[in-house]
Amino acid sequence: MTDTATQDILVHTESGVTTITFNRVEKKNSITTAMYAALADALEAAAADGSVRVVVLQGDVAIFSAGNDIGDFLNKPPSTQDSPVFRFLRGIATFPKPVVAAVCGPAVGIGTTMLFHCDLVYAGDNAAFSMPFVNLGLCPEAASSLLVPQMMGYHRAAEALLLGEPFMAEAALEVGLVNRVVPPTECNMVAQTQARKLAGKPLSALIETKRLMKKGQTAAVLERMAEEGASFGRMLQEPAARESFSAFVEKRRPDFSAV
Repeated sequence: MTDTATQDILVHTESGVTTITFNRVEKKNSITTAMYAALADALEAAAADGSVRVVVLQGDVAIFSAGNDIGDFLNKPPSTQDSPVFRFLRGIATFPKPVVAAVCGPAVGIGTTMLFHCDLVYAGDNAAFSMPFVNLGLCPEAASSLLVPQMMGYHRAAEALLLGEPFMAEAALEVGLVNRVVPPTECNMVAQTQARKLAGKPLSALIETKRLMKKGQTAAVLERMAEEGASFGRMLQEPAARESFSAFVEKRRPDFSAV
């Protein structure tokens, strides 16, 4: 059994399961550059450790993640493909072992898009998923422009990505984003139970089965991630995003009439 910890990301490994916990509840588990680096490092370590068979991602019973920390993001926007956020995204997209997620409360932006790279997702009945990139003057990330239409179908994907409105746990279950909806107080326990089942299976069989299921998709996902990242970086400098973030800081409704 091993434990490592930063203030905002906790990593605990026991019985073949590495559990990564978002631990910044007072800031709604919004993710900073340092947290992305910790997430990327944890995934890299778990991939390399032969005793680790499964990774679990979890948050708090009331909040999974509010997405990027806006202040930190504006001060330190990702500038290269080696930035911590892109390291994390590539890490979860190519992680060879099973990844299980337990999601309660809001999962905003990357809080939702990271789930498309997980193998099993369990949601509390209070979960609310949203991808409000357009509302920020931005485009999707994490290859969600590829994966969301594949999973949901084009029209539902367009509703989720063009309107950016939240959809609840039962809707996520219907489109296949989550495996099961449970009471929030049971969600992390259910995810851990399933992870321990996986950890009891042959690692070589888990890895090969996941590889075969994802064969032919990984290259397309990484290519789309890179394309989205380039567009995202360009759009951050454009008037719509500047107006959106200014409105956020000034606590007012953005005015996109001129952009």
